[in-house]
Amino acid sequence: MHSATAVAAILFFTVANIATCYLYLYPAIHGCAFPLPSPPIPSAEGPKSPDPSHQPAPFRLLVLGDPQLEGDSSLPDANDGYFPSLQKLSEVVRVTSSAPARSRYVKAQAHLRDLLHADIPRLVRLFHKRLDLLGNDFYLAHIYRNLHSFTSPTHVAVVGDLIGSQWVSDEEFERRGQRYWARVFRKGQRVEDEITDGISVRTLGQDNEWTRRVINVAGNHDIGYAGDMSKENVERFERVFGKVNWEARFTLPAGGASDGSEVERPELRLLVLNSLNMDAPVLYHDAQVDTYKFINDVIAVSRPVGDFTSATILLTHLPLHKELGVCVDGPMINYYGPDKGSAIKEQNHLSYEATKGILEGIYGMSGDPAAPAGGFGRNGIVLTGHDHEGCDVYHHLPQAAEPSTRSWKAERHNATTFLRHGDVPGLREITVRSMMGDFGGNAGLLSAWYDSRAKRWEFEYSTCALGTQHIWWTIHIFDVVTAVLLIYVGWQPFRRSPGNSALVSGKEKTS
Repeated sequence: MHSATAVAAILFFTVANIATCYLYLYPAIHGCAFPLPSPPIPSAEGPKSPDPSHQPAPFRLLVLGDPQLEGDSSLPDANDGYFPSLQKLSEVVRVTSSAPARSRYVKAQAHLRDLLHADIPRLVRLFHKRLDLLGNDFYLAHIYRNLHSFTSPTHVAVVGDLIGSQWVSDEEFERRGQRYWARVFRKGQRVEDEITDGISVRTLGQDNEWTRRVINVAGNHDIGYAGDMSKENVERFERVFGKVNWEARFTLPAGGASDGSEVERPELRLLVLNSLNMDAPVLYHDAQVDTYKFINDVIAVSRPVGDFTSATILLTHLPLHKELGVCVDGPMINYYGPDKGSAIKEQNHLSYEATKGILEGIYGMSGDPAAPAGGFGRNGIVLTGHDHEGCDVYHHLPQAAEPSTRSWKAERHNATTFLRHGDVPGLREITVRSMMGDFGGNAGLLSAWYDSRAKRWEFEYSTCALGTQHIWWTIHIFDVVTAVLLIYVGWQPFRRSPGNSALVSGKEKTS
């Protein structure tokens, strides 16, 4: 028996080691890494610039989607006690009553049934829920911590739905916020108001604090859709997670662009946008005014259209409009009834008009070939959340006989996209697949670098997935079982040793 147990312990130990190594080394095992810059195109003029293909991109964004931290607000209030039926039973037993003994006996039986069939199952569900929340928090933290350690991002962002419901109380919101910072994104920090109140300008690689800052985008489960978004919801989100609309700029180090010129160094513009109130009708009009003022301010201070030394990374929650079938979620907007002002109740995408406003406003694109830069606008990329399945699309303006009749189309992005649509204005949008366990614990890795030959910013994106939360749970439970088995096997020789046997015999004799 002892030999069989030892063999089982060795087998368990081997499997546990392999499984645990996978769990904690999965980014390396899957080859997860930020895409490297492609080498510049050789030029016949002058010496060839250094090949940057073996150097990491100067801007590396670890982007996570829709963690949706749940809570126990749906469970019974602990203030009511874990066994309310037991308390009622105690009252029946203790309190004297003029009621007949038979009546009191029937009441006692009813309270006992409630104890067995209601209170105890409810208590089991309560502890199961709390254990599930704890495990889910550590599962999400495992993804962030391991990817941050293995891939060395320069920046981190979460594209909305940080928590699971916009309807929670302020107290529950604070609790989930505390879990978010103390457990899931431990050692991460909120982007300071000093940065988000104005336009912060930083040189890439010279502020290491950005590796710890977590850029949070407001999602519908954080502040509500346009018809639910209140002043209070926005204020509590901004207090715990950061501003809903802000801009930061990152430039290359001096002399690190092309010919050493100091005139307008290449810059990346990072825009965080609350797109949830871009469509109407809305509940909180001031927030919609703030969003459109922010967009107009962004346009006003942008570099000229066609200046590709500047590029814009837009982080927002709602995906841009696309036709049915392009991604998992199709276009959908539902509205409340007239009693709630017919405001937006829910939506999958921004409307076509709001999408057009982003593409032709923030990115300055146009269907008019006579427009500045031929209508190609500004360079950049859009990162969104909301659709948990994720999607990678390219928005473009197909040619038409009349420029005024051209309309935006979207299709799946692939290796031939630019070959087919490179002659018309277009922009890539990546909807980041959710990091929740049901969607494989996914994360996005975006690299951005400046091509000094083409004099423009380039972007590449890859993904990394851990697997479902059941993998995390199974491996850790297996590790605990293995540890217990090893302790048991290790104790056997000591328990059976002559000295220990003599000690046991001595005790038997004295007794």
